[in-house]
Amino acid sequence: MFRALVVEKDAAGATSAGVQMLEEARLPAGDVTVAVDWSTLNYKDGLCLGSGGGMVRAWPHVPGIDFAGVVEASDDPRYRPGDRVVLTGWRVGESWWGGFAEKARVKADWLVPLPDGLTTRQAMAVGTAGFTAMLSLMALEAHGLTPDLGEVLVTGAAGGVGSVAVALLAERGYSVAAVTGRPETEPYLRALGATRIVPRADLAETVKKPLESEVWAGCIDNVGGPMLARVLGQMKSDCSVASVGLAGGADLPAKVTPFILRGVNLLGINSVMVPYAKRVTAWQRIAAELPMAKLEAMVEECALGDLPDLGRAILNGAVKGRVVVNVRR
Repeated sequence: MFRALVVEKDAAGATSAGVQMLEEARLPAGDVTVAVDWSTLNYKDGLCLGSGGGMVRAWPHVPGIDFAGVVEASDDPRYRPGDRVVLTGWRVGESWWGGFAEKARVKADWLVPLPDGLTTRQAMAVGTAGFTAMLSLMALEAHGLTPDLGEVLVTGAAGGVGSVAVALLAERGYSVAAVTGRPETEPYLRALGATRIVPRADLAETVKKPLESEVWAGCIDNVGGPMLARVLGQMKSDCSVASVGLAGGADLPAKVTPFILRGVNLLGINSVMVPYAKRVTAWQRIAAELPMAKLEAMVEECALGDLPDLGRAILNGAVKGRVVVNVRR
């Protein structure tokens, strides 16, 4: 038997979530069984803790798109009992039972060996949010971003992806401008390494001019919508924006002008179906480059039973930094 946070749907379509004891036989089929140490809370988890957001197709369901732990049993020669592993993506926690439980069973191809120097708790302080931030940095640098080119903008900077992005960029020597709609987060963002705080209202207004003054050498955008359109018109020539979120909407009311007159690149970051080799590289860079003291400063710990309330909070933009889930509590 093991503890899990289970979401159920009644005949009227209403969902409810609570901690239950389950038999191991109820785990989905897979190659590797993992004793989960830690999970974490992401925006997608907030959706899956409620209605499912169109991602959950079958109930009862165990959410949790990330987890880290120790291999308990394996039918795949790449993993042996005792190996430390981390999982993000692959629709685990959405169409497949996830990490809000003391045990998980998944396909071996979805796992990554945990790099030396990272604990399972630190891996979940990183989670999909930090993994996405690193993929964004890798994409921007692959398209020529270097610290000497100027300021890098991070929108939605106080959230999970944004917080790790600010810390990573600052550690790499970049000047970081952090966008936030919560003035009270300024000390937190400056402690992570932000050198400038940009009020969200400064970028929220849509302007008619397709091009403004060239300001940003790069951008990691968590917001999308009108703010992304505005940022595109402020990018320096031949610079890039990594698009990772849509908190401000999925529509992009933009002109093509920044692309054809300034050579701006809009880089889509997909953290779900990332090839194995790229995953390994990203996790190795995280272990080597992310300042762990800053990482810990952005972390809040919770128990399985806290997740329904926290899921609602993250959907309302009321969660700062990263939340790690102690599945044993």
